[in-house]
Amino acid sequence: MAEVKVMEGESIENALRRFKRKVQQEDIIKEIKKHSYYLKPGEKKRVKQALARKRSRKKMRRETE
Repeated sequence: MAEVKVMEGESIENALRRFKRKVQQEDIIKEIKKHSYYLKPGEKKRVKQALARKRSRKKMRRETE
């Protein structure tokens, strides 16, 4: 769980910015979205394969540039 302590003299905006960064680094939002609905095992497999294809295409594009 992300936790940020507000330092003395620190503005709320800065503390909020640090909190958002920490939440993003810990992938909390991604986990919540992942568990918000049920996927059948076959669907989960298809989604996983689609993400792998997307990553490989992106990697190939980077290598050719």
